[in-house]
Amino acid sequence: MVESSNTHLSIQTQCQLLSISRAGWYYDPKGESPLNLTLMRLIDEQFLATPCYGSRQMARWLRRQGYDVGRHRVRRLMALMGLHAMYQEPRTSQPHPQHRIYPYLLRNLAITRPNQVWCTDITYIPIKRGFLYLVAIMDWYSRKVLSWRLSNTMETSFCIEALEEALTRYGKPDIFNTDQGSQFTSYEFTSVLKDHEIKISMDGKGRWIDNVFIERLWRSLKYECVYLQAFENGAQARHHIATWLNHYNQTRPHSTFDGQTPDEVYQLSPLQRPVPKEKKPAA
Repeated sequence: MVESSNTHLSIQTQCQLLSISRAGWYYDPKGESPLNLTLMRLIDEQFLATPCYGSRQMARWLRRQGYDVGRHRVRRLMALMGLHAMYQEPRTSQPHPQHRIYPYLLRNLAITRPNQVWCTDITYIPIKRGFLYLVAIMDWYSRKVLSWRLSNTMETSFCIEALEEALTRYGKPDIFNTDQGSQFTSYEFTSVLKDHEIKISMDGKGRWIDNVFIERLWRSLKYECVYLQAFENGAQARHHIATWLNHYNQTRPHSTFDGQTPDEVYQLSPLQRPVPKEKKPAA
């Protein structure tokens, strides 16, 4: 793990090698009560099953589970987690009113090869006394996770770190697709894409289906790893998430490609590339 006394590697370098943000290393658990952390865990699990639930419907569902909570409390917790009903808002932070929103470029586009389109998203990761945020960069065609970062805040910096790592390791895509969250519409993030001459695509407001493949990644990660492990702290979360993502890329069969893994599909020659069974999301 990170050693502050290391005279050969800076804390920033050690964090980069461990795929965590520097802010994540300094993580101090949030000041939420045990009850609120329990509610956030329940909200997160239910939201995966019913992404159309806003704060009003989620509060009703929690009351049916035996928790006497009001809508305003649930709305605050959902906002803290970056969750918004799919018919109202994207599932990340609020769009910034001064940031440019780019058009969605994937409608009716045939995606037939790796590095044609990359996508990204942020999700909430519960731990025993608080929570973290996870960002991942995914290759749309192969579903391979190219890079990821954990952070205790939703600031733009950890998203840029993940993007820069993916660009360094895998080259660049033709198109990069995101939602309208302020991290991805920020000047700092879009400037990296423009500097590499990458076309920018953004989901329609509230259209989670425009970025559906990374949404499916979050669902698999949470049901197969996060909820089963019940992480004690950020270090444990980082270790188990890294192990699961390696499994996802390298050994987890993907039904879309007749049991091949994302790594295998990403590395196939053009003549060997399969046609995905799933159709691209409708316009």
